[in-house]
Formats: sequence, C-alpha cells, structure tokens
Amino acid sequence: MTVMIKSNGFALQPQSINEAMQMAEMLSKSGMVPKAYQNKKEDTLVAMMMGHEIGLNPIQALQNIAIINGKPSIYGDALAALVQNHPAFGGMEETFVDSGQVASCTVWRKGGTKHTQTFSQADAQKANLWGKSGPWTQYPKRMLQMRARGFALRSQFADALAGLITREEAEDMPQVQDYQAPTAISADVVNSELDSYLEGINKASNLEFLQHAFSTSWKACTGKGDREALTRAKDSKKLEFSNVLEVENATAI
Repeated sequence: MTVMIKSNGFALQPQSINEAMQMAEMLSKSGMVPKAYQNKKEDTLVAMMMGHEIGLNPIQALQNIAIINGKPSIYGDALAALVQNHPAFGGMEETFVDSGQVASCTVWRKGGTKHTQTFSQADAQKANLWGKSGPWTQYPKRMLQMRARGFALRSQFADALAGLITREEAEDMPQVQDYQAPTAISADVVNSELDSYLEGINKASNLEFLQHAFSTSWKACTGKGDREALTRAKDSKKLEFSNVLEVENATAI
C-alpha cells in the first residue's frame, strides 16, 4: 500500500485566518479540487482546518476529506496512511476469508498487543448493508475490508484520527433529517378566519341557521377574544331577529 507522506505542500501553510480564507477561496475556484468543494470557500476552509489537525497539507486534505451527512470522513486508504505515519505505529495486517466472507484487520502500536477487528457478510446483512445498491453490490469484499479496517484503526489510533471515520462508513449512515419547527400562523390569517365566521353569523337568515353558524365557528375558534367576538355577533343577530318579529307582529295587529 502506498503510504501518504505528510508534507508542507509547497510551503503553502497559512499563518493567519485571513491567509487561510484567501487560500480557501483560491482553491475552491480550482478545477483540481473535488466538486464538493468547488466554489465553496467556507467548506474548503473547514476541510483545510481538519486536515491541519491530523497533519495533512491543504491539498491532501481536500483530496481525502469529505463531508458526508455533515460529518467529516476520510477515504479508507488515507485513513491507513495516517496511522502508518504515526510514531507509535507498530504494524497492520489484513486478511479476507472467502468462506463466510469475513474481512479482518489486525493493528498494533509499538510495544503493544495486537488488536483484531472483523466484519463479515453476516454483519453486513444484520446492518442492512449487504446487497445495497452502489459499492456494496459492485465491490462487496472491499466494503467489508474497509469496515473492518475502520473499526480496528479507530480503536487503536484515536489520537491520530481525531474522530474521523472512513468515508465508506459515513456514506452508509442514515441521514438525519433537520428538525422543522411548526410554521407560526400569522395574525392576518387568524383574523381572516375569524372574519369569515363572523360574516357567516351576520348572514344567517333565521335562528336555525344562526345557531348552526355559531356552533361551527365556536368549535373552530378557541381563543377567548375570538369567542367573545362570536358571542357578540350572535347576540346582535338574535336581537335583530327579535326586532323584526316585533315589527311583523305589530303590523299583523
């Protein structure tokens, strides 16, 4: 496996936040960076900063760090290279057993004991990954190997990886939906609804229709002020009906 050598990358190491922003803007306009960073200077800057934390120069960071579902991740091969460059790295062995489709990764620190992680077809099936469209269908062995590698390296070299996970693992994580707060109903909308109910009460042609209009509006409008307005409208309409009835009776006499 080719080991990624940490370097200063043509000595392009910004010395201030202004220099970092200028570099991020310049790199984001280049066609040589991944599309995820093109014309996105803020994302480019964050990737550069993350790379600096783990010893990658800006170009290496942009080529190897990806933001998946809002979480920084790194390609499995680059993850191994970072660990191999760690001063405490003792060694790493990877195997694959076709029987049962079991990938394993053994890693150890200098002077430490060997640590082994496995990931099998059964594990992938349990996690609903086996047969999933994309790499799990096209390159199932590699995906098993990357998962075993990621678990082993993160377990033994958390200090070197600063919380990074493999991109292969990040892409399999379910995307968290952003919480959408309920949309507040504007006062104009509320007043418009109340006005429509008041209009229905005022247009009632007899007591039966009035009672129906009032009952419907009472159930829909639960605010104290709205109900007081509805009650006043109903009482006013009833009084109107009473006056009309008195006039009719007087006329009849």
